[in-house]
Amino acid sequence: MGEGLQSRSTGPRVAAIVPAAGRGERLGGGTPKALRALGGRPMLVRSIEALRRSESVTQIVVAAPPTLVEVVAQLLGRDVRVIAGGAERVDSVRRALRAVDEDVSVVLVHDAARPLTPPSLVDAVVAAVLAGHPAVIPVLGLTDTVKEVGPDGRVIRTPPRDRLRAVQTPQGFRRDVLAAAYALPDTPATDDAGLVEALGVPVTTIPGAQEAFKVTQPPDLILAEALLARMAPGDPRAAADPRGGTDPRGGADVRAGSDVRSLG
Repeated sequence: MGEGLQSRSTGPRVAAIVPAAGRGERLGGGTPKALRALGGRPMLVRSIEALRRSESVTQIVVAAPPTLVEVVAQLLGRDVRVIAGGAERVDSVRRALRAVDEDVSVVLVHDAARPLTPPSLVDAVVAAVLAGHPAVIPVLGLTDTVKEVGPDGRVIRTPPRDRLRAVQTPQGFRRDVLAAAYALPDTPATDDAGLVEALGVPVTTIPGAQEAFKVTQPPDLILAEALLARMAPGDPRAAADPRGGTDPRGGADVRAGSDVRSLG
């Protein structure tokens, strides 16, 4: 399994975990979000392709819906390890982390619903971890004003926008750091970096990519389709499925660097 990925690098081995067991109900359609079609291919396939086209990833582990493990494994190919995901995202990542090869020293966690992530961003995150940062996240500045609002709907305060960032994936970690974070009991966090912050480990930011946005709501899917349509013909992200189909059962809708800054 995965010999093509493993043979690409003579340096430290890097694994990418992709939790893809969620239902994604906000996107609608009655299909697991990761398997919704985008430009004729499931979003999960496009997200995996970004990892494959990176220069640093040597192993990919996907946590799939338990009832669709075989289907997803056939869809993604022999170089991807597919396991049954858990009830929550944290459970899926924890299971996938146990499936990572023992000689891997850097682990990425990447959202399946970021199908247009450029491979260069993947490599930039890995490079920052290898440069000595134990935890690295790609971020973008905010354009909207953000308000902190209380339970009664009243504004509590307006945080300074110039210090706020929107966080993307892949997020990268030294393996021992991520393993320690997932060993914490019931720590509330909305992303993997949040768990690492609970350890007191510094989290470093690098510039993210506008096209690495998360497809969560129906308008996000429309935007992603529009971006795909405008991509240059030579851009691999705009390509149709090279195997001549979008799904092993015949349909896309499966049913069954640089600038681094530290936070904290």
